[in-house]
Amino acid sequence: MPLLQVTLTHGRTPEQIEALIANMTDTLVNTLSVKKESVRVVIQEVPKTHWGSAGVSLAKRDGGAQ
Repeated sequence: MPLLQVTLTHGRTPEQIEALIANMTDTLVNTLSVKKESVRVVIQEVPKTHWGSAGVSLAKRDGGAQ
C-alpha cells in the first residue's frame, strides 16, 4: 500500500487539493502498477511562519503573508 505524503504551505483551494490527490494517485498507479484503491495520499498544510528557507521564514520573505 503506497503512502504519499505531501507538505505544502497554506493557500490552496479545496479544488486544488482534490486535483493534487487525484493526480498523485494516478501517477502512483501508472508508475508503480498498483491498484488505485491501495494508494493513500496525505496532504499536510503548514503556515508560512513555520516554513523556513535560507534562515528566514517564508512569511517574512514574502512580506508577512501567511
